[in-house]
Amino acid sequence: MSAETACEAMLARLVGFPTVSSASNLPLIDFAAEHLSAHGIASHRVPNADGSKTNLWATIGPDVPGGVVLSGHTDVVPTEGQVWDTDPFTLTKRGDRLYGRGTTDMKSFVAIALALAPEMAAAGLKRPIHLALSYDEEVGCLGAPAMIADMRNVIAPPRAVIVGEPTKMQVVTGHKGVMGLEVHVRGKPVHSSVVHEGVSAVMVAARLIGWLGERMERNRLAAATAGESLYDPPYTTLHCGRIEGGTAHNITAKDCRFTVDVRTLPGEQSADYLAEFAAFAARLEADMHRVDGGTGIDIVRRSDTPSCRREPAGEAEALARSLTGDNAEHVVAYGTEAGQFQDASFSTVVCGPGDMEQGHKPNEFIKLEQLAAGAAFQRRLIAQLAA
Repeated sequence: MSAETACEAMLARLVGFPTVSSASNLPLIDFAAEHLSAHGIASHRVPNADGSKTNLWATIGPDVPGGVVLSGHTDVVPTEGQVWDTDPFTLTKRGDRLYGRGTTDMKSFVAIALALAPEMAAAGLKRPIHLALSYDEEVGCLGAPAMIADMRNVIAPPRAVIVGEPTKMQVVTGHKGVMGLEVHVRGKPVHSSVVHEGVSAVMVAARLIGWLGERMERNRLAAATAGESLYDPPYTTLHCGRIEGGTAHNITAKDCRFTVDVRTLPGEQSADYLAEFAAFAARLEADMHRVDGGTGIDIVRRSDTPSCRREPAGEAEALARSLTGDNAEHVVAYGTEAGQFQDASFSTVVCGPGDMEQGHKPNEFIKLEQLAAGAAFQRRLIAQLAA
C-alpha cells in the first residue's frame, strides 16, 4: 500500500469518529492507541478531570534529545445548522478532493502521522518522533497544557514541535492569541414605565459591548500609522459573538449574557485587555449598585490561548524550512496550541496540509495533493531523523 493510500484509509477511519468538542474523543484515542501498540509503540494518556476525554502521546525511537514532536488535536467543530452534500462523518472522495468533517482541520495531519507510524518504527530512528494528540482545542485549547507538562517531565528535550494545523504546508511562525470571556450582567426587573427604579441588564450589556467596539477602533487607528504588518487585520480585535437576555419589551431585563473574543497580536497581553474591560465594568457596576446592591457584572475567562511568536534563530523554523523549502514569512489569524508549546520552552512552528479556508464550513474538504504533500513532509522528517 502506498503512503498516500494508507493516509487516505487512515483519514477515513478518523473522520468516522464524530469527535465534536461536546462529545468524548475516547473511541478515536482507543483506536489510535491500539494502532500504535500493534506496531510496538507504547502510548501515554493524559485525561481530563472526569475521564470523558483524553490526550495521547507516544515516542517512536530512542528517548534521546533532538527529537521532533508532531502535534495535532482530535476534536472537530459541530455540523449542526450546516447543509452538507455528503455525510460529514463518512470520508467521501470526489475528483481530487476528500470531503468530511475534520479533513482540513485537522485530522489529515494526524492521519498521516498514524499511517506512517509503522515506517517510523521500522526506520531505525537515531532521534525520536513524538506524537501528541490533544482534546478540546476547538473550545479554547483546553486539553494540550496538561499533555505538554507531562511530556516535558518525561521525554528528553526535543529539537522542535510541528503543530500540523492547515497551512497549505507553508511554515507559519506566528499567530494571534485568543482569549474567550463569558459575561453575565445581573439587573433588577421592573416595569419599563418606572425604568429609573430598575436596572436593565440588556442596556448595561450594550454599554459593555460598545466599549469593545470603541477599544478595537483605537487599535485600528493606531495600526494605521504603525507601518506594514503580516497580520490581517494588523491589530488586536475585540468581538461579541453571542448575546441573550430579557423577558419582554416592557420589563427591564433581569439577566443578559454574552461572549467576548479577544485576539491579541504577539507582544500584547490578553490580561491587559481583561483588566481594562473589568475596570470599565466596575464603573458601570458602581452605578448599578446605587439602584440595587444585588445587581452586578460577572466576567469569567473561559479560555486564554497564547499567541505564537516568531523565535530568533528558531530550531523548529529551521527544520520546517529545510523539509518544505519554504523560505517566505507567513502568519495566520486563527489560534493554535503552538503558543502553549512555546510557553513550555519548546521551539515551535505551525505547518500542516490543507487550507483553513475550508475549515469549519459545510462540505469541508482537503485536496489529495495536500494530503500527499503532508505525507512527503513527514517521510522527509523520518529520513532526516534516521540519518
